[in-house]
Amino acid sequence: MGRTPRRYAIHLHMSGGQTETVHFATLEAFQQWYGGVLTASASDTFVNVPISDLDGEYLVVRPSGVIGIRVEPKFSATDE
Repeated sequence: MGRTPRRYAIHLHMSGGQTETVHFATLEAFQQWYGGVLTASASDTFVNVPISDLDGEYLVVRPSGVIGIRVEPKFSATDE
């Protein structure tokens, strides 16, 4: 029987060399955000990235500035 992740840490690798980490409750929530916001927006406009489970807290990036994404399932009850 496989384990179910508690949530997913999404690591956004930016063109300037920095990495930002955001969290999504489910993989489907991330895929919906990614397909609806990041890939559907023009590359030079700003898009909101929800950075926590709190409403109204966002990281603002340009889609062209995101050069890589790493998805990491989190199984533990606490974050490191």
